[in-house]
Amino acid sequence: MSETFAARAAALDAADRLADLRKLFTLDDTVYLDGNSLGALPAHVPARVQEVLTREWGELRIRSWDESGWWTAPERIGDRIAPLVGAAAGQIVVGDSTSVNVFKAVVAASRLAPEGRDEILVDATTFPTDGYIAASAARMTGHRLVPVAPAEVPDALGPRTAAVLLNHVDYRTGRLHDLPGLTAAVHAAGGLAVWDLCHSAGALPVGLDAHGVDLAVGCTYKYLNGGPGSPAYLYVAERHQAAFDSPLPGWTSHADPFGMTPGYAPADGAVRGRVGTPDILSMLALEASLDVWNGVSIEAVRAKSLALTDFFLECVAEHVPEGRVTSVTPAAHTERGSQVALRCEDAEPVMSALIARGVVGDLRRPDVLRFGFTPLYVGFADVERAARVLGEVLKP
Repeated sequence: MSETFAARAAALDAADRLADLRKLFTLDDTVYLDGNSLGALPAHVPARVQEVLTREWGELRIRSWDESGWWTAPERIGDRIAPLVGAAAGQIVVGDSTSVNVFKAVVAASRLAPEGRDEILVDATTFPTDGYIAASAARMTGHRLVPVAPAEVPDALGPRTAAVLLNHVDYRTGRLHDLPGLTAAVHAAGGLAVWDLCHSAGALPVGLDAHGVDLAVGCTYKYLNGGPGSPAYLYVAERHQAAFDSPLPGWTSHADPFGMTPGYAPADGAVRGRVGTPDILSMLALEASLDVWNGVSIEAVRAKSLALTDFFLECVAEHVPEGRVTSVTPAAHTERGSQVALRCEDAEPVMSALIARGVVGDLRRPDVLRFGFTPLYVGFADVERAARVLGEVLKP
């Protein structure tokens, strides 16, 4: 039977219109299923970084802020990310970490909300940092924090709701939440919707503009392959930009940054989401990394993602002894991101054994094996091999 699955994988790879993109990355024979934590290195990025070091920094030095476009990089790169998350140009600025941008977005949303609203709802299953920051933002702004499961958000909304912070895809289970429906519910209650896109951007269509999202944040080192610690981004819908009041006003978001005046006057547009001096080396590495998306449709990426995860679950059912793992990722396509999470009693030693055999995923303690599927470079043969090796590791 395993030969049948291997043959199917080969046929699927042969028909895969995105298969050639794998050549754009620095990869080896390892099955790399951890792109939902850190994306692979696009092969051309080292040369670009070397150029930045030797020419732009080494030779041009301070002139590169103008002559090499360093100063405008946060908005320029934001405009390149925009189509991947369904946003028009001029609404995304790149810089700082996801955590810092969550803070900006939550505080700004609470300030944009109608007067008298004093509750911030937060995804109770969120990545911990989002919860920590939402709690801090609530304390600082005098709001009450209300943790709530995403499915229960509509019932928790009310006249006191100022803002709601939600994850598009659950980092632990891979569950895809209903961004259009939940955003509409938040708006119907008079609040603002803030979305964390870390586990969806670059893996599936988001539709920020189409669905009326107010603010959003995301990282760039997962499915966008920007590199370890690459800068995050902040989306501020155009309709909110004139009133966007950042809790971290910095000199680079000033209307006249080189005027060095004691009073702060915010710049127009998404620029007011900036804070301090951009981290140019990682930012320009990210910009180069985005070249792999040239001519790539996010809809095609989503179709392959679903095909990969479907096939993986089918292969797991075939290769893994019954009862050893249970999928906690929804089977329904409308509820699934681009990862599969398997509950496994001895997850930590199992993942160590997988890595030792050339299959790299990760885990979330105490008992969840996570496998991320990046359609730009993961193939169906990778999927079949990963499930087969998992079965070998779990056999008594």
